[in-house]
Amino acid sequence: MQKYNPNNTDTLPRDAELQHRLTDNGGVGDSVKENGSRKKDSGAEIPDTPCTKRKMLVGLDLLCLVVASIPFLACELKAVTPYKRGFFCGDPSIAYPRLEREAISDTVLIMGGLLITGLAIALGECYRVRFLRVRSRAFVRNLYVSSLYKELGSFLFGCFIGQSLTNMAKLSVGRLRPHFLFACNVTYSSLNCTPGTYIPEVTCRANPHDLDEARKSFFSGHASFAMYTMLYLAFYLQARLSWRGARLLRPLLQFLLVLVAMYTGLSRISDYQHHPTDVLTGFLQGGLTAYWVAFYISSMFKNPRPELFATSPSMESPLSSQQTVC
Repeated sequence: MQKYNPNNTDTLPRDAELQHRLTDNGGVGDSVKENGSRKKDSGAEIPDTPCTKRKMLVGLDLLCLVVASIPFLACELKAVTPYKRGFFCGDPSIAYPRLEREAISDTVLIMGGLLITGLAIALGECYRVRFLRVRSRAFVRNLYVSSLYKELGSFLFGCFIGQSLTNMAKLSVGRLRPHFLFACNVTYSSLNCTPGTYIPEVTCRANPHDLDEARKSFFSGHASFAMYTMLYLAFYLQARLSWRGARLLRPLLQFLLVLVAMYTGLSRISDYQHHPTDVLTGFLQGGLTAYWVAFYISSMFKNPRPELFATSPSMESPLSSQQTVC
């Protein structure tokens, strides 16, 4: 048995040969680096799947807005005519005159509802992003655009839903407006009918456009749109306006908003455009739509999530501040 000799040089050729082989093959470290670079190169070719998925979801949201607005556009573009309903001879509810001027016109209604509510939501979201440091994990890098997209998108979706329901009811029911006889340019005496008898059809000497509009009484679009926009803004103030300086400021603003909606709907009765039940149904439909969108679609009443929360010291709870001190 041979003793261990530290000066033995038999292993030196073997080590030199092994080193020579590693040098020829590029070395273990070089091969690892090469494999790593290959992995990085192959990984760079993989598309950003989460970002692409979010863009597809945004496209899906836009498609939902278009689908929700189809009944509304079908009525406004006169693609569908309203149902032709008859009336009873001597019915006083459809014998009112048509006024030349309305208290709240269609232009004032649409511009007022969209501008007041949309501008208030835009200012509120910009304030939250600027001063409350709201964070978002949306693919849009601009926090202002991301916040406005979420809140204004929900608000516009509710607008399309509410007006589509309203126009669908107008076309399906075909209830006669209070000024129907005036729009038809006939009277009960000219019809020579017996009071109480049902008249299924009458020949009108009027403009077909005015006649179609006179068959769209149920339910009131002014009442539903005004109640939706104003009540939705009242809900938004309830969720976002957290200033404790004056306890009655927020309730006062909410009361004024509902008052504007009530006046808009009631003016349709005094203008002989709708019956009282039409306005009442419009209020109910607009209020339910605003409640549904605000509490179940919008995020203003939902608990803050990791992808959207505020980091302002005023938003921290006492427990979190105690933990920070500790």
